[in-house]
Amino acid sequence: MPRRLSGKTRHIRPRRFRKREKKYDAIGFQRAPVRVGQELSVVIDDIGTRGDGITRINNYLIFVPQAKVGERLEVKILKVGRKFAIAEKAKQEREEEVEN
Repeated sequence: MPRRLSGKTRHIRPRRFRKREKKYDAIGFQRAPVRVGQELSVVIDDIGTRGDGITRINNYLIFVPQAKVGERLEVKILKVGRKFAIAEKAKQEREEEVEN
């Protein structure tokens, strides 16, 4: 025969019914700062795991294939998602090297 719980623990919710923590900020979802077809002038900050260049606009990631760190590029946005966008090189600006 199963044991009876004491009076104090009888009304405690089981673990599976606990409140879930919020996964998102109180701000909610924000729109992407870029749109499909938009052309931007960017600087590549980082390299992704697949070798794509990464740049950020307001902490929004933009992946640019075949780009190197430090490159200044004109890019055209091809696809926009909730967390990141994919762009292609439109035109490469000349890098002006200043010798000190």
